[in-house]
Parts: sequence; structure tokens; C-alpha cells
Amino acid sequence: MQFKFCHLGLQVANLEKSIAFYKEAAQLEESFRKKVNNLTFVYLTDKNSAFELELKFDSENPVACPLGENPPHLALRVDDFDAALEKHTKMSCVKMVKKAIGIYFIEDPDGYALEIMASHVK
Repeated sequence: MQFKFCHLGLQVANLEKSIAFYKEAAQLEESFRKKVNNLTFVYLTDKNSAFELELKFDSENPVACPLGENPPHLALRVDDFDAALEKHTKMSCVKMVKKAIGIYFIEDPDGYALEIMASHVK
């Protein structure tokens, strides 16, 4: 039996705002969407891997999930760390920088954390 990563699902309060953020911040593109009653699921991809980010939006209850004290985060590797940090700084979404170890964190419109890692960081 073998398992493979498929997607990470996040519930968002504003679907179009979240899609725009992930497109600008991480160059993710919509691969497909499906609608089930009041729920809309949008899948975003980096086009380099099979892993996707699933954004779930509930039109009857448009809120993000409460994050709690120690929420999970999504990590993305980038080939030009300094250019990415500059871009995210201009977007005003940088929350913590640890440049000496090649990582920093940004925050999406719903407060979810994304770790940005230099390509050499494991």
C-alpha cells in the first residue's frame, strides 16, 4: 500500500480575494473548481507537482476556519529567495523573516501561514 500527498484544504471567507492572493504571492493557478450546493471548491496548482491547494468557500457561511493557537502552515520553495521576499514585502504580507536560515513566513487574507523557503533549505 502506498500513499501520496494530494492536496491541502483551507476554508476561506472570500474566494476571489484568496485566489488573487495565491496567484500573486505564489504564482498558483486554478486547475479546476467544483460546486456542491452552497460549497465551492477551487483547486490551485504550481504546475510542477501533483500537490494542490484546495480553497473551500461556503456561500451560506462565508468565514475562514478558526486558526487556534498552533495552526498548520503550507511551505513553498522558491528559486530566488531575495526577489520573493521583496515581492511579499511590497504586498505587506510578511510576518516573520529568518533570512540567516533561508526562510520567512507570509500570511494570506484569512490568516493562514505560508513558509517560504530558499531552494537550498531542507
